[in-house]
Amino acid sequence: MAACKADVERMRVGVKSWTFVASGAPFREDLLVRTDAASVEAGLDACLPRLRELGLVIPE
Repeated sequence: MAACKADVERMRVGVKSWTFVASGAPFREDLLVRTDAASVEAGLDACLPRLRELGLVIPE
């Protein structure tokens, strides 16, 4: 599963309101990559390199 979500409460106070999570099937059962970020782009910038390191093929 991979998901991006926005937390409206955190948006109101100006902190990292976006969360990106990739875990488990269909990737790998032991996979867990997660970050909180100020934007969707920042979350992906943080997580995509880690997912590639773990062997996932993700287009540029």
